[in-house]
Amino acid sequence: MVCGGFACSKNALCALNVVYMLVGLLLIGVAAWGKGLGLVSSIHIIGGVIAVGVFLLLIAVAGLVGAVNHHQVLLFFYMIILGLVFIFQFGISCSCLAINRSKQTDVINASWWVMSNSTRHELERSFDCCGLFNLTAPYPQDDTSCSAMCKTRSSACQMCGEKFLKHSDKALKILGGVGLFFSFTEILGVWLAMRFRNQKDPRANPSAFL
Repeated sequence: MVCGGFACSKNALCALNVVYMLVGLLLIGVAAWGKGLGLVSSIHIIGGVIAVGVFLLLIAVAGLVGAVNHHQVLLFFYMIILGLVFIFQFGISCSCLAINRSKQTDVINASWWVMSNSTRHELERSFDCCGLFNLTAPYPQDDTSCSAMCKTRSSACQMCGEKFLKHSDKALKILGGVGLFFSFTEILGVWLAMRFRNQKDPRANPSAFL
């Protein structure tokens, strides 16, 4: 059986869908890690990444079942939905990479001041920092109520804004880079599914082995 045959196409499509499942889990995991910080969750693109990861995981399972059973209808819908996932994933990945630190700073600053005092103090204790940024006008920077451990070790604590920026910037870069790279492999998945769908299953024609 040559590499372009039925068995090779089936194995390649199965392997590609296993990779899609891993990528889907990776996108969901990293986005959930980024969303674990309340301020980062205000960047709504991360919610879109989670949605793409879930859809990619589901369509990968469907593609795997369709490849194993050579299911014509399932493979047809697999091609259509995977093409749509490619469009959304490509757009969201580019958006993640396009959000610069200035935009992240504006989002974090806006989110910080709509939080309750208890939520801000909880974040300060979790990240061992005090306040947000040095320049938070027109809002006053209240450092006296901070209960982070760094206050007991030093009179000057690191600003929370810098830690939040590092956290969100890392999450967005990982999500954007991984999503953009693997979005192009989804075109390969559509082509493989179309090719495999049009091939004849030799098990249905035993004379093909003669």
